[in-house]
Amino acid sequence: MVLALWVGLSVVVMVLLGLFVFGLRRRLIQRSGGTFDCSLRWDVSEEPDSLGKGWVYGVARYSGDRVDWFRVFSYAPRPRRGLERSAIEVIARRMPEGEEELALLSDSVVLGCLHRGTRLELAMSEDALTGFLAWLEAAPPGQRVNVA
Repeated sequence: MVLALWVGLSVVVMVLLGLFVFGLRRRLIQRSGGTFDCSLRWDVSEEPDSLGKGWVYGVARYSGDRVDWFRVFSYAPRPRRGLERSAIEVIARRMPEGEEELALLSDSVVLGCLHRGTRLELAMSEDALTGFLAWLEAAPPGQRVNVA
């Protein structure tokens, strides 16, 4: 009986500790400011996929001339992807279609991009999109920026 109680208590403590670390990590990512919720779909084919597969929920953070993207459900302290401003080319903008609406946050806008020859899609709110496009267009003189 005592062993079962200790095992149960240990499981509860481990779960609470795991949740605490998730929250602490997100807080540390957002501490420096310039963050926004952003789902990412990497290495997308040219045909639109309305099944909603491949989307990963995350948080993006502006960091100088790059955007660092972190998975939400991860313990990794480093960003999963880094997108340099000079290498991002916006090629399309659309609303989510079909089951994609269920995979993304409500009121998301999907932005199709090329980054160093890799097609990717970013899904973010309209406000975050406005800020992202303004950040892209605010590149220092001499940098090539392609915004469709």
